[in-house]
Amino acid sequence: MNLSKEQIDAIHHMKGPALVLAVPGAGKTTVLIHRTANLILNHHIGPERILSITFSRASARDMKGRFNKLYGDISDIPVHFSTIHSFTYGVIREYAYKNRIRYTLIEDNKRDLNKYNILKRIYFSINNEYITDEKLETLINSIGYIKNMLITPEEFLSQYKIGISNFKEVYRSYENYKRTNYLLDFDDMLTLSLEILNKDKHLLNKYRSRYQYIQVDEGQDTSKAQMEIIKTLAHPKNNLFIVADDDQSIYGFRGAYPKGLFEFNKIYKDGRVFYMEQNYRSTKNIVSLSNKFIKQNSLRYNKDIFTKNDFLEPINIIKVNTLEEQYEFLLDDINSRGDYVNSAILYRNNISAIGVIEYLDRHSIPFYMRDNKISFYNHWMVEDILCFFQLAQNPSDIETFEKIYFKMKGFTSKKQLNYIKTLNYKQSVFDRLLKCPGINQFYKQNFLELKLDFKKLSKLPPYDGISYIEKDLKYEDYLRESCMKFGHTLDALKTILNYIKMIAFRTENFNEFIGRLKYLEYISIKSKDVKNGITLSTIHSAKGLEFERVYIIDLIDGDFPNTTSIDDFLKGNVETLEEERRLFYVGMTRAKKHLSLITLNNKNGKEVNPSRFIIELEGLIS
Repeated sequence: MNLSKEQIDAIHHMKGPALVLAVPGAGKTTVLIHRTANLILNHHIGPERILSITFSRASARDMKGRFNKLYGDISDIPVHFSTIHSFTYGVIREYAYKNRIRYTLIEDNKRDLNKYNILKRIYFSINNEYITDEKLETLINSIGYIKNMLITPEEFLSQYKIGISNFKEVYRSYENYKRTNYLLDFDDMLTLSLEILNKDKHLLNKYRSRYQYIQVDEGQDTSKAQMEIIKTLAHPKNNLFIVADDDQSIYGFRGAYPKGLFEFNKIYKDGRVFYMEQNYRSTKNIVSLSNKFIKQNSLRYNKDIFTKNDFLEPINIIKVNTLEEQYEFLLDDINSRGDYVNSAILYRNNISAIGVIEYLDRHSIPFYMRDNKISFYNHWMVEDILCFFQLAQNPSDIETFEKIYFKMKGFTSKKQLNYIKTLNYKQSVFDRLLKCPGINQFYKQNFLELKLDFKKLSKLPPYDGISYIEKDLKYEDYLRESCMKFGHTLDALKTILNYIKMIAFRTENFNEFIGRLKYLEYISIKSKDVKNGITLSTIHSAKGLEFERVYIIDLIDGDFPNTTSIDDFLKGNVETLEEERRLFYVGMTRAKKHLSLITLNNKNGKEVNPSRFIIELEGLIS
């Protein structure tokens, strides 16, 4: 294997702290693997003395697989490639065994005792209301951020407004419940192991003796808690080798702390910094423009990316009017190339996958989903729409009516609902409502209209039916109220509704529509087994991957960069927008030869602005 002088210099670093700053496509993992072999073969360091830490199980498997392929026969003792969480869990287990403590991990969603259910119960007990899925995700991310950054809830709330009622009380109740019952989530693995290492000197010295050389991959993604663990282990010899790219730090929402890289020389006065600036992956077109683009950020090491690869086709900035036109472009371009397995469609948010999946499946294009974290098919809006149709098909279904009666016109009260539950279940709920005692003409007229509305809805095809629910049954009014009550944005809810319409468009009846939803959910889950399809992925999940051809979609302001980062920027805080720019940069640098960036003029029936990153790129090209 041909290695550059910069790679060889880093590989031959033996003792003391080192930071390797490597650009995309520079061969970061290659350097780690060869350095590991160099320590074993040329310096006779036992493989058991080397701990290589990365931050995902996939990366750990990849590193182990590549090492074994190249150097699998150099020792009978395996090299320890581990995630930070796997390592810390080992520390906790060893401590627990010694002290006769039994901890239970609560990250398994298939068990009743998991962090989601615990937090739901705690939230309800404190606020006397059920937490939405969106707020639950925000709650979990916020707790994780606090623990990874080693800050207090008060410090967190002084920086962020998250819209979680009584957050501090929920946080402390959750922490107390776990501590009392010896429960652990992933974030606890970090904070508890750090606590253990600091108080159990015997155990700490045991680990320091065991691992005399520590290597860290993707160092820009380390949180404060993770870096404190690594620093504690490496001290006092500090044989610490960190490979990182500050320009690819994209996990700030998880507590990643790229500023830590800029403190390296302060912490380690004798530390060495290596630069690996050659990109082996991408064409000169992609490297040159992505380099100019990321230099718009202020908080970064000054690196000049270069490549010896040729120029090929220029980066395509595609402007279309609607989502449908975007999908048509994708279909035409993908089919004209015919190379599915070497192509990827990337996006900022998981919800963007829905329309893509619908169109690819309709046109028999196979796909592989990198991450199946799409909650769309179980979203409360999808359930609402299905309930409307179910009630139209079966007007006597009181249970379905109860789920949506307050989400439509008609002014049905809770008292009236309870009354009609006592009447003949064979009658329609609307006929029963007309029998409510003491109702005036206004209510009678409303209930009669509702009866006619649902009769009409039962005869409409799904696409037209959803529009009827939205406008004539006033579901849109409920969505507006929901925004005010629960902190949703109307645009986000409209996006979900329009994806539901998109799926409904080619279905003829309710049964076909619900079948289509279930089918799309099924093929999305099963796509992990597809070997010859185009890759669909968020940019976050695509980091570390490369493809001949990359399409980045839905590039409009407010989506990418997101609204929060734009608002922060307008208030004088550039950090969140700079992280969004880094994320965009990561997406661009996944491409080896072809890169298409697609922006829209219209979304959800209204005019939108192209991503400001697209405008930046156009300025850099001209």
